[in-house]
Amino acid sequence: MIAKLRFSVIILLLVSCSGKKQIEKALHSGNYDLAIEDALRKLENNKNKERKQDFVVMLKNAFEKAVERDLNTIKHLRKDGNPEHYKAIYETYLKLNSRQEKIKPILPLQIHNKPLRLDFKDYSHVIAQSRNEVSAYLYDTGLALMDSNNKQDLKEAYHTFQYIDRINPKYKDVRHLMEEAHNLGSDYVIVTIENQTDQIIPKRLEDDLLNFDTYGLNQFWTVYHALPDNRIDYDYAMALQLKRINISPEKFNEKQSLRERQIVDGWKYQKDRKGNVVKDSLGNDIKIDNIINIRAQFNEYHQFKSTQILADVVYMDLKNNQTLDVFPIDSEFVFENFFATIKGDERALNAQDRELLRNRRLRFPSNADMVYDTGEDLKLQLKQIISSYKIRH
Repeated sequence: MIAKLRFSVIILLLVSCSGKKQIEKALHSGNYDLAIEDALRKLENNKNKERKQDFVVMLKNAFEKAVERDLNTIKHLRKDGNPEHYKAIYETYLKLNSRQEKIKPILPLQIHNKPLRLDFKDYSHVIAQSRNEVSAYLYDTGLALMDSNNKQDLKEAYHTFQYIDRINPKYKDVRHLMEEAHNLGSDYVIVTIENQTDQIIPKRLEDDLLNFDTYGLNQFWTVYHALPDNRIDYDYAMALQLKRINISPEKFNEKQSLRERQIVDGWKYQKDRKGNVVKDSLGNDIKIDNIINIRAQFNEYHQFKSTQILADVVYMDLKNNQTLDVFPIDSEFVFENFFATIKGDERALNAQDRELLRNRRLRFPSNADMVYDTGEDLKLQLKQIISSYKIRH
């Protein structure tokens, strides 16, 4: 028992030393917030124990050094006078306040039997002031970007207004400007299907391929339209070019085989060579299994028909009338059915034969149905291309 207690004490000391070295390393490298987080974890339990005093001291040192550095950073940024620093100033004030709030729940703490005193400040006023400064500056920045015809500038304008809305909700008409920047910065793609084969594709397949509501696409900056909107000046075109449709002939194959086996069919009396019933030692007639040979003609049938659609997905830059990318698609659908019939004793069949016997002959699908069913795989491949494709500006 004493040995276990000693072992536990040694482990605690090792863990404590390891924790101290980790915090000291963070302090020496200037990673004060990491040192604070590690010290707070160490003080979650038994914070007033003597062995926790080192963590209290390190917490105090890390906090004071972090505050000093942040305030000096703000001082230098203010002195520079560049409005581009407003965002950094605002976020540094937020960090100063957040750091205090992380420490408050662990208080009060003792340091050398005296209450630990940390110089907490009320940053609410300077946070509000710097929030208004950065909001006003970024608002003007966003408006300037909105005057650009460049999509990337308009995307940047959106993110600028989005940041303002996050830190300062309902600031001026920022939400309206966000919507406008999103609309102007989005890439609009008109989608068409070009049937370059000598076959008619089912109308419902064309409708399904162009029904983008079923694709589950979620691309914030790219909008696909199957029906053109006259109010929109489209940036790109995506054409699904159907190159070839191959439909195999209907194949019906038959295979005949003989199934034969021996089974027990009741019982019979055992007889000797003279045809007399054999008896056991007690004088009773001896009965034995009646084994018979059974057979059946097993006819297996295989129905097969396949369809293949070869296509290209072509992205075009409508502004420059240039082809951007071409993605080939090879889509296939197979109709296949196995069934069987029997002539003879069904007991000659194995389990797999009986399973096949349950199936029935099916009507071959029409060519139009086959092409339509191939469209499910075609649609899946088209969705993968659209989802992963990033338009190059």
